[in-house]
Amino acid sequence: MNSRRSMLAFFGIVMLLLLPGSEAQQRTEAVATFAGGCFWCMEHPFDELDGVSATISGYIGGHVASPTYKQVSAGITGHAEAVQVTYDPAVVSYERLLEVFWHNVDPLDAGGQFCDRGNQYRTAIFYHSEEQRRQAEASKLALTQAHALPGDIVTEIAPAGEFYPAEDYHQNYYERNPIRYNYYRFTCGRDGRLESLWGDSAGH
Repeated sequence: MNSRRSMLAFFGIVMLLLLPGSEAQQRTEAVATFAGGCFWCMEHPFDELDGVSATISGYIGGHVASPTYKQVSAGITGHAEAVQVTYDPAVVSYERLLEVFWHNVDPLDAGGQFCDRGNQYRTAIFYHSEEQRRQAEASKLALTQAHALPGDIVTEIAPAGEFYPAEDYHQNYYERNPIRYNYYRFTCGRDGRLESLWGDSAGH
């Protein structure tokens, strides 16, 4: 009888772990955070990846609690505009996320990104674990040693601190306002610069 009960308990646990939304399944999700200039333009490339379940535009790396867009865009809080990516490492690797990040930024620009100037538009990789830090450092070193870019990579690699989601009207901006979004990308010179740096692998 005890053996039968043990077997039933075992199968019960297995079935529970297989249920959608179970705690075990939720634990497979990880978070990555990247700053690449205007956060409107950083959601789309990650949303296209299988294994990415969510992207959120927001602010990170500053010294003011709960900053507003007006404060961050004025450059008075120390935050960078960033996108936080929730993903399943069993489907898409952090290495792949790093590749997408690099091909969607100008890592040589220490003064901002494209037409957006200021430290709030800096490029940065904010790591959430020692393994993410190691992979980020390795990917940056590989780009440097490849001598594929016409300058020094200035992208910061730093521990992820408090991330503050941006105001609702910034979320999924490329979907909600496609005409304004595409006009902004074009007039800001983003696509032209990315193509000059990365060629056919440039992000869009």
